Amino acid sequence: MLRRFAVTGASLAVTLAAALLTTAPASAAPVAAAHVTATPATATSPGPARHALAADDAPDVDVTKVQAHLTELNAIANRNGGTRKSSGQGYRDSVAYVKGRLQAAGYTVTEQPCTSGCASGAGPNLIAEWPQGDTSSVYMFGSHLDSVGAGPGINDNGSGSAALLETALTLAERHPAMAARARFAWWTDEEQGLNGSDFYVGSLSSTERSRIKAYYNFDMIASPNGGYFINHLTSAAAQPMKAYWDSLGLQPEENTEGAGRSDDYSFEQAGIPTSGYAMGASARKTSAQAAKWGGTANRAYDSCYHQSCDTTANINVTGLDRSVDGIASTLWKLAVARSTPANDFSLTATPASGGVAPGESLTTTIATQTTSGSAQTVALSASGAPAGVTVSFSPGSVTSGANATMTVATAASTAPGTYPLTVTGTGSGPGAVTHTTSFSLTVKGAGGCAAGQLLANGGFENGTSPWTGDTGTIGAHTGQSAHGGSRFAWLGGYGSTATDTLSQSLTVPAGCAKATLAYWLHIDTAESGGTAYDTFRVKVGNTTLTTLSNTDAAPGYAQHTLDLSPYVGQRITLTFTATEDSSLQTSFVLDDTSLQVS
Repeated sequence: MLRRFAVTGASLAVTLAAALLTTAPASAAPVAAAHVTATPATATSPGPARHALAADDAPDVDVTKVQAHLTELNAIANRNGGTRKSSGQGYRDSVAYVKGRLQAAGYTVTEQPCTSGCASGAGPNLIAEWPQGDTSSVYMFGSHLDSVGAGPGINDNGSGSAALLETALTLAERHPAMAARARFAWWTDEEQGLNGSDFYVGSLSSTERSRIKAYYNFDMIASPNGGYFINHLTSAAAQPMKAYWDSLGLQPEENTEGAGRSDDYSFEQAGIPTSGYAMGASARKTSAQAAKWGGTANRAYDSCYHQSCDTTANINVTGLDRSVDGIASTLWKLAVARSTPANDFSLTATPASGGVAPGESLTTTIATQTTSGSAQTVALSASGAPAGVTVSFSPGSVTSGANATMTVATAASTAPGTYPLTVTGTGSGPGAVTHTTSFSLTVKGAGGCAAGQLLANGGFENGTSPWTGDTGTIGAHTGQSAHGGSRFAWLGGYGSTATDTLSQSLTVPAGCAKATLAYWLHIDTAESGGTAYDTFRVKVGNTTLTTLSNTDAAPGYAQHTLDLSPYVGQRITLTFTATEDSSLQTSFVLDDTSLQVS
C-alpha cells in the first residue's frame, strides 16, 4: 500500500446490474470471527476451519497453496537484496514467477511496460485474462506486486498477489462455464504513487473502460493484528464481497485508512466501480474492533508495515483464508455461469493425433454432438500452430450433431517436432458456450542436421525468457556464485519443504545423429550422512533422466551430460526440478546449460 494522505470526500456513486449481485450461498455456514496470530507459511499447525459449499458454488481456495506462493515471493526477495521493489530484479523475478504459473494454466498473459509516469527502471504490469465469457462484460481483480525497498513485502503486497494467483489457478482448474470475462492484474510501481495502475487505466479507450463492469483491489489482506475492511462498503460493487464476509459473521467496516492509497483509486478516478478487501496497515486497532475481531487494541494492524520484518512470519493465515475465499466467491457470483447452459454440445477430434513430413498435409474429423437443449451453430477455429502450418475447416461452422473436416497443412520449411493444437468450437445464441479439444501434430524429420546449440539463454545472462516455472530462481544472487558470467539459477536452499522447477520447450531437429545435454551444477547442503533427503531431477516430458541429491554435494561446480539422442525429431520440454524436505537446506546451483546436436 502506498503511504500517502487518504483522499477525503464522498465515494464515487456506482451501480451494477442487480441480477449479478446475488446474496451469499445459503450453504455458507457462519464461522466465528476469532483472531489468529501470525503464522509462518511453513507452519505445520492445522489450518483455519472451513465451511462446506454446495457443488455449484464457489470453491474453497486452498490457503496452503496461497502460502506456497508467499514463500516463493519471500525467497525471490531474499535472492535480490531483501526487496521486490518495482525497479529491481526482485520485482522482475516476481513477474516471471506469476506469469509462468498463469501461462501453464491456459491464461492469455500480457506484460505491459510502463512507458510513462513510472519510476526509472520499473518493471511491467502483468495482465492475465481467462479466455472465456462475454468480452463485453469484464470483471477485473488486481493487486500490486511490488514492495518497498526496505523489505520483501509479503503482507504488503504479496498477500493480495498470491491470493489472486491461486484464485486464477483455481478458476482454470475448475474450468466452469463463464458468463463474463475474468481479468487479473498485478501492478508495478504502486509504492511510488499508484503509477502502474494509473498507466494501465490511462491506456484504455473509452470502449475498453466501459467493458470493465467493476474493479476489485486486494492490498494487505493478511495483516497480523488486522481487521476486516471493504472499500466502498455500501456500494453495489461491494455487495458480493460483503455478503461473503457477512456469512462468516465478521461485521466488516469501511476501509477509511486505505481510501485513495491503492490501485483501486486509479479505476475510481476513471469512473469505474471499485471495491476490495483490506486488513489494515499502520493505523491502530480500536478497542471496539479488538472486541469484535480479536487482536490487540491500540496496536497497528501491521507492525511490520513497510519494514524488513514483513516476511512470511508476518501473515495472519485465518484472515488470508477468509480473504481468498471471498475473492473466489465474488468472482463466481459475477463472472461464472450459474446454471447448465440450456443449449450445449460436445467437441472431439478423431483421430486426435497425426504425423506428416514437411510440405505435406493431413486431415482429421471434428465431431460435434448436442448434449442438452436444441442444436446450435458451432464455429470452428484452431490455435497453437507453429510457423509454416495452416489449419482450415470444411465447413467452417456446423450445426451441433454434424462433423467437419480439419486439414492441417505444413510448409517445406516447417521445423520437425510435435506440436499441440487446440481446436475451439464456439456456440451461438443466448448463453452461448465454448468448448475445446486437442490435436497433436507431429512434423516428421527429414534431411541433414545443422549442428549447433539449441537451448536459449542457457547461461541465464539474458533475463529469464524463455525459461518457465520458478524463474525467480534466476539471478545474480548473494550467497552463491555463477559458473560463468554473473547470473545463474539457484534451486532449493530454503531449509523447508519446497520445490523449484525450470523448464524450456524446444525442437530437436530431425536428421541429427546425436543430441547431448550438458549443464554445470554446484550442490551444497546442511544435510549429513548417506540418505537422499533433497533431490535434483532432470526430465524430458514425464521421463526422469537422472536424479542427484544432497549426497552428491561437493565444493565447486561439476559438469554433467545426458544423451538426448532418442528425442531427435521431436519437440520436447526439458525440466530441472529441485525438491527439499522439511529441514536442513540443500542448494542446487545450475549454470551454463546447453543442448548440442550434431
